[in-house]
Amino acid sequence: MHTPHPPRPTYPPRPGLAVVPTPGGATAPGESDESLAALLRAQPEGELAQSVALLMARHWQPAYDYAVICLATSASVASMVTAAAFQQVLDRLKRAESAAALRPHLLVTVRDTVRAWSAADRISGVLPELRKPAGGRGMRATKSMTPENRKLAERSFQALPGLAQCVLWHTEVEAEHISVPAGLLGMDPDTASAALDQAREQFRQGCVRAHRELAPNKDCRYYNRLLDVPIRRGGTLLPDVQQHLLECRFCRYAAEQLSHFEGGRGGLGVLLAESVLGWGARRYLDSRPGRGQSAGRPSRSGGRRQGGGGRHRGRVLPQFSSGGGGRRAAPGPGNSKAMLTGIGVVSGALLATVLITTLWPQDDGGDPSASGTPGPGQSATPGPQAPPAGSTSPPPALPTPPVQTRLRNLAADLCLDIKGGKAQSGASLKLEACSSAETQEWSYEEDGLLRSVANSDLCVDSHVDAGVVVLGSCASAGSKRGDDVRYDLTVQGELLPRWQEDLAVAPAAKDEDSDVVVKIRDRSDEQRWRTDGSTSSASPESLSVAKPVSDSD
Repeated sequence: MHTPHPPRPTYPPRPGLAVVPTPGGATAPGESDESLAALLRAQPEGELAQSVALLMARHWQPAYDYAVICLATSASVASMVTAAAFQQVLDRLKRAESAAALRPHLLVTVRDTVRAWSAADRISGVLPELRKPAGGRGMRATKSMTPENRKLAERSFQALPGLAQCVLWHTEVEAEHISVPAGLLGMDPDTASAALDQAREQFRQGCVRAHRELAPNKDCRYYNRLLDVPIRRGGTLLPDVQQHLLECRFCRYAAEQLSHFEGGRGGLGVLLAESVLGWGARRYLDSRPGRGQSAGRPSRSGGRRQGGGGRHRGRVLPQFSSGGGGRRAAPGPGNSKAMLTGIGVVSGALLATVLITTLWPQDDGGDPSASGTPGPGQSATPGPQAPPAGSTSPPPALPTPPVQTRLRNLAADLCLDIKGGKAQSGASLKLEACSSAETQEWSYEEDGLLRSVANSDLCVDSHVDAGVVVLGSCASAGSKRGDDVRYDLTVQGELLPRWQEDLAVAPAAKDEDSDVVVKIRDRSDEQRWRTDGSTSSASPESLSVAKPVSDSD
């Protein structure tokens, strides 16, 4: 989408008065925008002047600056647009529309007014400034004011309550001290600071939810949390997630939007401005006086804040990246790898927190993808299966339960073990070099329980901790959690949890000490386990009594 770059205003915008000074230099809440709007509704027409004047004193200058940007001119038509936008907003306030987040709503009205006037030949005929390619004419030709790579953030921001929109906009976009939105809301700065922390989290959760709700297919919904948590914690994405991003523009845009919450790519100010305003967002950011004053200022911790991701406490001024003045290219195949590389490194424990339990879509929509979702002609039920195409590993024989055995992963040639070396409730499982340790001994029973020999009261549970496989109590078959600790062991050596047999127990990676998790079943060697004594020619009956396996097997 074309973004105009007219000259900046010749004078700095004047911040609105939002707080009332008190003795000692402190501030106290003054009249909020909402209280002024209430006066508009209650007062006779002839007595509205003071309320209107106060609202205009607070918000006129930013609205005018944005009109200059949208029109690509500072001619008198910019004042006309600003006045018309104010009139529309005031009319809505009289009809009981909330004034809690007046600034972003006013700016959007300015943008829409320029676009509407430029599309009306009667108006553009007498106001030639509306026909500029970098202004009204360009806006008229644009299908959507919101770029495609900002749709999730736009949806999330619109769903926020007015209070959250206000504190986010004024601190992250306008780069104002927390006392400014506090005054506009009629609250003290400490309360506004707490509201800001909550608003950031609500905004982020809304983006994640929008990605899930708008996902074009089942695979995108599956990758929802696999994107969210690693980016939140500064980690790298799983290889299959990275591959999916290279192929899926929708998820690639989602990952880029989520990265703004962690202080990168200009921080939340850039994301908010581009998702709410779209047209001329970067130029509007550059025109904000607070961004120039606070850029690079040390944070309370002594470090440098990047973007708008930090917190505002007391009288500490917010820190923001001023952002670039030019148009930023949407991520595409040419720069996706760089985006993915910049996210960082994640631990195995992190991988475990993002897997499938709370993420698996419960509908039948979408098409199967190469990620391993069973496709046409494939069965998701346990039982004898043909070896995976291209696999050279012999299928392990199916033991007749009950059987006591170690479980050796075919791809990693490592055994299933308990982290920390102690069988206790909640302990996660891992891959470890095969040994005679009791924590590597498991009893697979007739009802599907996979019980720890080291502690017979505990069983393998794949549904209690967001997809990470841990030890949990051995629930009875008919109980609410019975399927959480029960598995079907196929002839191919797959452990399929009964709570979702489209999944399989597998290591997060093929390395020693790697977490064991549940993944979408793809019939690969990484998802296959060999029991003690199994060989390519062994029959199920030959394994009814397990024999020890030497480490050299």
